[in-house]
Amino acid sequence: MRTLTRAAAAVAALVAGVVVAPTATATAAPAPATPVPVAWHTCPADALPTTMPPGERTKYSCADYNVPLDHDRPRLGTISIAMLRRAADSPTHRIGSLFLNPGGPGGSGFALPTVASRIVQPAVLDRFDIIGFDPRGIGRSTTLRCFATAEDAAAVNAKIAAVPYTRKEIRDTIEGTREYGQYCDRFAGPLLAHMSTQDVARDLDLMRAGVGDDKLNYLGFSYGTLLGATYVNLFPQRSRAIVLDGNVDPALRTSDGSEYDHQRTAGFEISLDAFLKECDKAGPLCAYSGGARAKFDESREYLKTHGPVKLSDGTEVTYGLFVSATGSILYSRPELPDLARLLQELYDIIHPSLAPHPALLAPGQAASLLSGNTRLDNPDSPYTGDDSYAAVNCSDKPFHNKLTDVPRTADRWDREMPTYGRHGAWGDQALCAEWPVFADRYAGPWDRKTPNPVLVFSNYNDPATRYQFGQRMAAELGNSRLVSVDAFGHCILGDSTCTDRIAADYLVNLKVPAPGQVCAPDLPVFPKP
Repeated sequence: MRTLTRAAAAVAALVAGVVVAPTATATAAPAPATPVPVAWHTCPADALPTTMPPGERTKYSCADYNVPLDHDRPRLGTISIAMLRRAADSPTHRIGSLFLNPGGPGGSGFALPTVASRIVQPAVLDRFDIIGFDPRGIGRSTTLRCFATAEDAAAVNAKIAAVPYTRKEIRDTIEGTREYGQYCDRFAGPLLAHMSTQDVARDLDLMRAGVGDDKLNYLGFSYGTLLGATYVNLFPQRSRAIVLDGNVDPALRTSDGSEYDHQRTAGFEISLDAFLKECDKAGPLCAYSGGARAKFDESREYLKTHGPVKLSDGTEVTYGLFVSATGSILYSRPELPDLARLLQELYDIIHPSLAPHPALLAPGQAASLLSGNTRLDNPDSPYTGDDSYAAVNCSDKPFHNKLTDVPRTADRWDREMPTYGRHGAWGDQALCAEWPVFADRYAGPWDRKTPNPVLVFSNYNDPATRYQFGQRMAAELGNSRLVSVDAFGHCILGDSTCTDRIAADYLVNLKVPAPGQVCAPDLPVFPKP
């Protein structure tokens, strides 16, 4: 492990005096805490978009809400949760507050109310205050950081390959992953042991009471569905209207992290195959049509065995970037036509003897599509990121493997799932194998009955939270209704008038759709010009 910088060592010394002992997994509902009213104030200048009209800005207010670091031992002190509220457009008809969570884990939800009109219908904006918040450890809230400087973070992250393949990449990734956990152990402080979804759900219940609502109204995306499921099982009678979009399988995720990640990785393979088939079906509307599956597999294997390929704008595509970037783009239905153009350009360059297509991508477009894999480029700046993703997942998902077991698992998954298997095996399974703390987490039961059904949306071709996970979420909850969506991409609200109307009617009127409801997105994957 690299020596900690002076700044890192100094902060580590400051937090070393606080000792937090983990407790056993909780199954009983927590005792109610005494709510403290949220003190709203004018938002700081950087909290709202600069383009927002002055009249619109008056609808927003902010708060820094204190919650216990350890809900079971409040005397250990408090941490701060950053909140942003958009006031209801029709306050005389206001029902209550609607809390939003964007997923991640580690996603900042603070600014979500500023884009709520893209997610929910006007009827919801009329009747609810929309509340976004950064969960503990994230963004504007008390932040979990494993590093003091970008130099330390960059040095560790540079060792970790997105898809370790060569012996050196595997060796370096094991070393970097181990160092990452060691930095968190020495530097992150007592918050590290209190980052489970159960902790966030208990924060959410205090915020609900703090804004004066007797029951929770909630909309959660992706990982936010685990937060919603945890809340309704800890506090079933305090739940009014709960909407879950892009669902995890809570029972599997909290009982067997390796098998959950195995099945989740298979979801990416299913989504990719459906995309390639849809491309061929679309014909000329898809730039990659005509044997799309065979072309994709050939390009993947070429990059694995021959090394990087440069696109026309100079962007270098490695095997690891090809795998991680295509998986990321599958999240977004609107970007799938651009993915097809990117893949065709790559195929043309690999086959120079073929007649190339005319310019398929605008200048810089390839770099933009692939930019999700960029790294820190100013190693002397203070570290301003957070490490909540690892802390939450390693708190919630139990793994029983050793870090040195991962290469063999990756080989096996790679044979089974040739595009994303290796990438999936080197995710949380490696990250959490030597995680330094054991957190108090909620692992069920999941079948406690809420007064109103929980509304569950699930896309047939969601790569990150496969459709079967949505089916299982609905089956595991004690009172739910599943709406299936014949769509690509991760999550659906804001992309389908059908789902948006169902969600609005449910939130406002508590009307639940008929069983077996199937919706479609407003636009096809490859729309006509």
